[in-house]
Amino acid sequence: MQTEKHSKPKKSQYTMPLCNRIAIVFDFDDTLGVDSFDELLRRLEVDVDEFRQQRVQPLVDQGWDKVAARFYCLIQESHQRSDANKITQDRLIEIGQTFPIYNGVAVMFDRLLKTVQQLNPETELEFYCITGGIGEIVRNTSIADCFKHIWGCEFHYNDRHEIEFLKRSISHTEKARYLLQVARGSGSPEEDGRAFAYRDAPESELHVPLAQIIYVGDGASDVPCFSLINDENGIAIGVYKPDTEQKWEKVEVTSSQRVSNLAPADYHEQSELMQSLTLAVECLCKQISLRQLSVGE
Repeated sequence: MQTEKHSKPKKSQYTMPLCNRIAIVFDFDDTLGVDSFDELLRRLEVDVDEFRQQRVQPLVDQGWDKVAARFYCLIQESHQRSDANKITQDRLIEIGQTFPIYNGVAVMFDRLLKTVQQLNPETELEFYCITGGIGEIVRNTSIADCFKHIWGCEFHYNDRHEIEFLKRSISHTEKARYLLQVARGSGSPEEDGRAFAYRDAPESELHVPLAQIIYVGDGASDVPCFSLINDENGIAIGVYKPDTEQKWEKVEVTSSQRVSNLAPADYHEQSELMQSLTLAVECLCKQISLRQLSVGE
C-alpha cells in the first residue's frame, strides 16, 4: 500500500516579510541636548522667559501657530540688531559646534550599534533626528555625523547670510510626516508631490517598517509620533530632564499615545534610559532573528 506524501508548506507564504533594519528616531531639543532655540537666545543675551511671555505668547493668543510665532519674533529680533549682531548662518553654525549635548550621548550610538552586532550581525541600525528646533544648529553639533538624516526648521538667508524668513517649519504633526519618511526611505517627503500612504505600501517595499522603529522624545511635541508608532507596534520612549519631570504632568495623552518607558535624559551606560534603549533594540533584533528562520525555505 503506497503511503501518501504531503509536501512541506513554504514558510514564506505564511510568515511576515523580513526587513533586517532597525531605526532609532530622536527628537533633539530637551532629548539629546538643551533646547536649541533657548540656547540661541541665551547666546544672544536675550532673556528666554521674557522673550516667550512678552513677545511670542501674545501672538499665540492671537491665533498664531506657536512655531511660526517663535521664529517670526526671532527674525524680528535679528532685524532690530546692529549689523555686527545680526543672527547669521555663521553664528548658528558656531553655536552648533559648541552646543551642550547631554551626558553620555556621544558614546550612546556606538554602544547601541555594538549591541546589534552582537545579537544579529546581519541587522542594520540607523539613527535619525526629527526636531522642531533649529536645523542649522543641530547639523553642526558634535553628534551630527551619527544620523543618516536630520530634519529641522530651516531659514532662508539674505545675501549677507542673515536670517530672513522661515523656509521650513516642523510642527508637532509634521514630525509624524517625517517619521513616515524614515519608513519610506531616502529622499524628501515632498519629492513626488503626493502624500505617502504607509498602509497602502507593501512591507517588502519599505526601508524600515514602523514596527521596527524606536522613537525617543521629550513631551507634547512628540505625542503624534508616539501615537503613530504605537498604532504600528513600534516602540516609543519618553525622556525628561531630571529637574523638570513636571513638564510631563502637563502632557495629555490617550492610551494609544503612551510610551513604553519614561526615563531621565541620562545616556550613561547603566542609566535607566540606556537600559530602555538597549532592551528595545534587543527586542527588535530577536524579532528579526525569528523571521530570518524562514528565509530560504
